[in-house]
Parts: sequence; C-alpha cells; structure tokens
Amino acid sequence: MTKKLYTILVLATLMLLADFAIAGNPDRQGEAGAAQLLMNPWARSSGLSAMTTASVYGVEAMRINAAGIGRINKTEFVFGHTRYFEGTGISLNSIGFASKISKNGSIGVSIMAIDVGDIAVTTDAQPEGTGASFSPALNNIGIGYSYVFDNKISVGFLVRVVSEGTAEVRALAAGFDAGVQYVTGPQDNFKFGISLRNVGSRMTFRGQGLSENANNPGNDKYDLTYFQRSQSFELPSMLNIGVGYDFIINPKNKVSILGNFTANSFSQDQIGGGFEYGFNNALAVRGGYKYEFGSSDPNLASIYTGLSGGVSVNVPVQKEGDMKMGIDYAYRQTKLWGGSHNISVRLNL
Repeated sequence: MTKKLYTILVLATLMLLADFAIAGNPDRQGEAGAAQLLMNPWARSSGLSAMTTASVYGVEAMRINAAGIGRINKTEFVFGHTRYFEGTGISLNSIGFASKISKNGSIGVSIMAIDVGDIAVTTDAQPEGTGASFSPALNNIGIGYSYVFDNKISVGFLVRVVSEGTAEVRALAAGFDAGVQYVTGPQDNFKFGISLRNVGSRMTFRGQGLSENANNPGNDKYDLTYFQRSQSFELPSMLNIGVGYDFIINPKNKVSILGNFTANSFSQDQIGGGFEYGFNNALAVRGGYKYEFGSSDPNLASIYTGLSGGVSVNVPVQKEGDMKMGIDYAYRQTKLWGGSHNISVRLNL
C-alpha cells in the first residue's frame, strides 16, 4: 500500500509540475538560458542521444532520470570528458558517484564543468583586442536520491545548482529533477520511465560588469557609475517519457530496444529510438536516432542531425568479486563542426 501511494504521489507531482513547466511552444525557442543543462557529459547514454529515460541507472541517471540512481550493485564512480562540437574548442569535464545507503535507498553526486577556452577582451577603443583574455566559468553540481521498491518501481529526486559567469558578472540558480522508473516482465524485460528536468528558479546576471561610467548631468567635472539591470531568464525545463524492452537471447547475449519522447518548454519536441547489443556483460554496442519536430526548417533545426552511436567495454578488476572497470565511448553527429565525442571511465564496486 505504501509503495502504491508513494508512486501515485510522485506521478501526480510530475504531472502537475509538467503542466506548469512544459508549455510546448516553439515560439519560445531561444528564450531560456543555462544551456549547459541540456548537455550530457556521459558516454554510455550519449551513444543513445540521452534517450534512456526508462533504463538509465547509476551516475548517468542524474542527468536523465533520477529514479535510476539506485539501480546499481553497491557503488559506482564515473569520470567523463567530452569534446563538444569538435572544432570549437569546447570541452566538458565531469565526475560523479552513486552509492547505496540502505537496502533500497541510494544517493548520488555529480559535478560538471565546461571549458570554452580563452576569449579575447575587446573594448570600443580597441575592437581588435586589448591583449588580455578571459574564460567564462560554467558549472553545475547535482545531488540526488533514489528509492527502489522491490526492484519494480523506483522514484528519484535531484537538486542541481547552476552557476555561470566571469570575474565581473555571475548568475546562479537552483533546478529540480524528479522521475519514476517501472520494470516488469518474466526477466524484468519491459521498462518504462518518466522524468521531469530543470524546473527551478530564474537566473539573473549581476555584478560589476554591468556598470559603466557616464556623464553626470548635475556636474560635468565628475562621472557617475550607472548599473544596468539584466533581464532574468528561465531554465530549459523538459519532460521525458521512455520505454524499453530487452530480448534475452541466451545468458551471454542480449538485445535491447528503446523509444523516447521529449517535450521541451523552449524548443521543438523530439522523438527517437535506439538499440543496444550486449555480450556477456563485457561488451556493448549501441546506436540511436532522434528526430526533432520542425527540423525541416534549417533556422529552427537542432545542431544535432539525429544519429548517435557508441561502444562500452567492461573488464573485471579482481579475479573474484564484483569490482569492474568500464570504458565508454560515444559519438553524436552534428550538421556543423565535427560532431561531439564522449569518453567515460567507470568503476563499479
């Protein structure tokens, strides 16, 4: 009874928040900020274009569906590096861990930092550059909790702090994620998941960088410092609904298929699917395709053209025991630049 009540409560909360946050209006495209919340730094799920709402687990669940945090053996550490839009010089660096704290409860922490390189400082008097440079700081940290009911239903919540800025201006906000996963079937073959992401406070840039010296209308001998007010903006909230099914051919071979729908508040909605072939829990090959509604218009189409793929290799660290190390790689095709490359190193205890 408690499990059913808890699940109904979470689903009702998700639907209420989704009705508030998801206004599915393409005319609002570009009005949200904190685009870093849409970037996935983990390779395993990037190989499927982050469409693993129903099946994601462990550290990577903190980016897609917090309900999957608890679907690990004991503890998982993941280190990730992404060459984002190859040719732009942008890279993502991330670290995260998830661990069980009770029979059914688990917590997780993830940190992501974005390196956009050095940008030349220019002024009205020196439009070609002053010789100095700066590098914006784009970071976010998430703390999540997941509870699993009898391995069938899991619920999860996550709070993420988002920070963007330079030495002179900065914006800070807190975002909220929530999700549910349901597993059933004779061998837990069928999976269903729903998650609501990036619902939170508005962001506003503040700092000395928004000030300027201008003439004093009352005394032209002294200038006055004027502060400009920055327009606030919302986080890019979204609702994900995913399904998946595992075809277990034999104890060593498994083929999984999945489908996913994403309702975006500030851009076009997306739908897609993918597959993954796993051999003996040692090798996995995956690929997916995501379609964005309205993508026929080149001015509205996403930078990603839809195709993605990846591979994972797992090796035991000990002759006896459950400790394993895994290396994941993913590639996502883009219509400009050279695509995005993700690589992750995992340690499962």
